[in-house]
Amino acid sequence: MKRNRFSEEQIIGISKEHQAGISVSDLRSKHGVSDASIYKWKAKFGGMDVSEAKKPRGLEEENAKSAIATSPTARCFQVIRFSRSARPIDGSISV
Repeated sequence: MKRNRFSEEQIIGISKEHQAGISVSDLRSKHGVSDASIYKWKAKFGGMDVSEAKKPRGLEEENAKSAIATSPTARCFQVIRFSRSARPIDGSISV
């Protein structure tokens, strides 16, 4: 069975069609999805605009970037870079 992937914009559009009064059976045949998918999308995206749906994705990406930047390995590399670039106070050579 072919599995279609719908973008968030398309899912929100289908959800808005359902809110406008189009029956689930009509939406099912029009878009080629199951009743369960439509009800699941309605529960997840019901009442949202496209901009609101994209907001969590942006936050997830931002959190992933900050998690990488603050990982212990990244901090170790930052310390090593800083220690190699810092000049010693007493004139000795730092490693």
